Amino acid sequence: MARYTGFFVIATRIDELRLMLIEMLEPCNLELMYETPSSIICREFIGQVPVPKLVTVEVVFDTATSTESETKMTLVIKNEELPLQVNNHCRQMFELISQLIIDNRHWELLESIAL
Repeated sequence: MARYTGFFVIATRIDELRLMLIEMLEPCNLELMYETPSSIICREFIGQVPVPKLVTVEVVFDTATSTESETKMTLVIKNEELPLQVNNHCRQMFELISQLIIDNRHWELLESIAL
């Protein structure tokens, strides 16, 4: 199973960030599967790539330490594909979504770490 994790600190409130992230993920061929006040789970549309390569995106907001002006979140992107190549589909999606978060003009990125 391929799995990539990123940590981000964004200068905005959780509720605003959640809505903007959902809008940002839709053009990436991801559909919203589940949403709570502290998380978002999206999955790639079936038919775009083979089933084992279908990516699931989990965004978890740190509600305990987030404030009105700052939100901490963890991004986990995974699929059933074995990461036998460095440039696999899951890694490509992780880099795409991470870059969209970093470059987004609707918020200020305060910190980012990719694992």
